[in-house]
Amino acid sequence: MVSTPSTPAPAASPPTFWNRRVIGPIVHQLTQGITPEKIALTLAVGSACALFPLVGTTTILCLIVGIVLRLNQPIIQIVNGLFWPVHIPAILGMLRLGNWLFGVPRAAINMRIIMGQMFYVLWDTPRLFVERYGTIAWHAIVGWAVLAPFWIAIVYVIAVPVLREIARQRAAGTLKAEPAEAPTHPVP
Repeated sequence: MVSTPSTPAPAASPPTFWNRRVIGPIVHQLTQGITPEKIALTLAVGSACALFPLVGTTTILCLIVGIVLRLNQPIIQIVNGLFWPVHIPAILGMLRLGNWLFGVPRAAINMRIIMGQMFYVLWDTPRLFVERYGTIAWHAIVGWAVLAPFWIAIVYVIAVPVLREIARQRAAGTLKAEPAEAPTHPVP
């Protein structure tokens, strides 16, 4: 018999940041007994809370809602962090919706001036913020409250089948987890 030199298997590429910090923890939760439905609810509620129209409040809101609904805190905070690029544009959209619901004419509010001043006033003197911008903030919060249930339902309906398929593939052994070992961070 002639022995042929065996070719070494190609080395696996290191996992990307996205796989390590987002996909990995979610897939790991699927193997920890958390149901796909619970993860989908976490994604849906977390993304809705991440779009709450008061800047600087979403982390606390996600924490409180996650505790009350017994949702996975790492996943809900990851989702909150991922939504920061769309937060300001979403605030403007919710404000427009709120103004429309309350019958405020579109030309009555100069958004450039308000957005330029609002954030500085909020953190310097919260009482002055409420006096100047309380009505505007209220309109944005009402716009968010109208849209949030629809957003949660849509995200949940989309996420459940995807997460069930991932769980099914994990159970069948056809989907390999990115982190070969357990994550080094504590996951409740």
